[in-house]
Amino acid sequence: MDDWDFSPIDYRAELNDEQYAAVTAPGGPALVLAGAGSGKTRTLTYRVAYLLLEKGIHPGSLMLLTFTNKAAREMIDRVTELTGEHKRPYWTGTFHSIGGRLLRQHAEAVGLQTNFSILDADDADNLLKSIIKGIDSRWLRNKDNPKPRVIGDMISYARNTSMDLRALVEERLPWEDEPQIAKILEFAAAYEQAKLKQNVVDYDDLLVFTRNLLRDNDELRTRLQQRFTHLLVDEYQDTNIIQSEIVDLLAGDRHNIMAVGDDAQCIYTWRGANFENIRDFPERHPNTEIYKIVRNYRSTPEILELANSVLRAQPAAAGYEKELVSAREPGLLPFLVPAIDTKMQAQFIIKRIEGLYDEGLKLGDIAILYRSHFQALDLQLEFSRRGIPFVITSGVRFFEQAHIRDFVTQLRVVSNPTDEQAWERLLGLLEKVGPATVRKILVAAQKVVDAAAKENLAQEGSLFEKTSARQSESLIQALGDETVLAKVPAPAREAFESMVTTLRELEAAMHRPTQATKPAEIIELAIQGWYVDYMRNLYTNYREREDDLQGLVEFAARFDTMEDLLSQLVLLNSETSNRGVELSDDTVRMTTVHQAKGLEFPAVFVIGLAEEQFPSRRTIETGDMEEERRLFYVAVTRAKDELYLCYPMINAGRGGGAMRLEPSRFLRELPENLYEKLNARNVAPRY
Repeated sequence: MDDWDFSPIDYRAELNDEQYAAVTAPGGPALVLAGAGSGKTRTLTYRVAYLLLEKGIHPGSLMLLTFTNKAAREMIDRVTELTGEHKRPYWTGTFHSIGGRLLRQHAEAVGLQTNFSILDADDADNLLKSIIKGIDSRWLRNKDNPKPRVIGDMISYARNTSMDLRALVEERLPWEDEPQIAKILEFAAAYEQAKLKQNVVDYDDLLVFTRNLLRDNDELRTRLQQRFTHLLVDEYQDTNIIQSEIVDLLAGDRHNIMAVGDDAQCIYTWRGANFENIRDFPERHPNTEIYKIVRNYRSTPEILELANSVLRAQPAAAGYEKELVSAREPGLLPFLVPAIDTKMQAQFIIKRIEGLYDEGLKLGDIAILYRSHFQALDLQLEFSRRGIPFVITSGVRFFEQAHIRDFVTQLRVVSNPTDEQAWERLLGLLEKVGPATVRKILVAAQKVVDAAAKENLAQEGSLFEKTSARQSESLIQALGDETVLAKVPAPAREAFESMVTTLRELEAAMHRPTQATKPAEIIELAIQGWYVDYMRNLYTNYREREDDLQGLVEFAARFDTMEDLLSQLVLLNSETSNRGVELSDDTVRMTTVHQAKGLEFPAVFVIGLAEEQFPSRRTIETGDMEEERRLFYVAVTRAKDELYLCYPMINAGRGGGAMRLEPSRFLRELPENLYEKLNARNVAPRY
């Protein structure tokens, strides 16, 4: 199509004053601080259209960097609607995709051939695994060693943050000794060499090599700076240090960058985002013009006033000062809802959802947000019991998670040592132990039991044919016998012995002759045992998974016997396994706040807003409170019409005892006139 086939864009009519100022900004460095719900994407796409149509910028001279391929597609489609196909900017995409294109053209400059291959995540894991096997064939056999995925994630994080790998390993794996640390560093070095030798790159290389390409080749950098005269960056608050260096190197002395983002929504530093990038942008780019877009089209004035109050509690140097202003009519005050415990919190939410549904709201208009998965446990159970369809968009349901099922399995075998399926799952976690080996181990243990009882001395009977309660109770003790240990593959023996030690402790606690230990105390004891150490080397997010295990303690406090608890867990696991439920207007959304960023819902319940839960205990211990505050801000600004801030006042302590919880400091910082307090015992109000 020709230019005259498109009607001129009336920027004044299409944009508000704040958006218009950013869209029509003159050249030079510009930082656009676009608050939640303020039309950031609209501003960015109109800026591209303005440069192409009004300033005559060639489409090939403009580079638009995004963080997801979806965002890139949506923006390019919108720009095409505004400008026409022949004005479509073709250097639009994620940092990784743009980096890959540049490297294809200049591969030799960084030691690659132009036909290099890009490894996906699984390919990269497999390559690292083969490297580890080649250097130390025994490493993977020992399940006490960090798994390839854990090592790979540390390598990736160190590269994306320019952090020394040794320092990172010592921080994340403080229990590893010097030989183990040195071995991990050796694996990392060999991994880099193998990629170069095979002419392959991983996702991190696409960034690192692009940065190196621009940094180390003066002539090429100058040519690229002359070629790309306008740089636009979306979600700038989420850039890591490598990405910000790429932008700065491409911009050169012209500093013709428009960075769009919101410092108040920087919540991903744990995966490499560098908050200083957006905070220090004006220092790195002199004469930066700052444009604030604060007119919010999403939320009511009452919700935004509460959100603004969250940011006012920040230290002065923590971010840019800005106040969101609603474009909507007044609505309801947000609600603060203290509940006795998480069960009452769940019951209140169910009642209020029923009220919202009766008022005409679809279930898909309702979101439950939480800091950690375990905080949503009771709500999942209540939804399942009452037949309310829900979808967890931030992972699998609580009881379907592998670490929960593995952890509960050891409770099953202590409660009922004749549970063949439980033994197969538990011992199957060990290296080189499959169903056949499991049976050999258990038959050998049963022989020890029989011999000790002076029964069936010559019989190699199956464990699962025995019915004597005393034999069952002594089985776990028999697992430590040398004849049983001989059946365990050598690579698994150390982990097996550690597992047996924990099982013996759990059995002793569960079968005390005086008074049976409460299930909550048994779980506390199990958390201190072998599985948590095992999990730390298996999962990169082991800290979050430890929180999930702690969440089981409070749930277990409701039961008097381990048998009752395990029976309920099995039934609930079956009830919550309805994978056929899909995202639709008829399903309540449940998700972590991190996964909810960028979304919006008419009604939002933020749960678990108690001290040491949100903010988390780890955050309080490390002192990195401001990102946690920003996370709360993101949660609040997801709500359009109704916002419920819920917290439990007690949870289960050791042995099932009650422990009082304080409301989150983020709640205590809020002026009381910004919310209405509700009693969770009452039926939810209707309006």
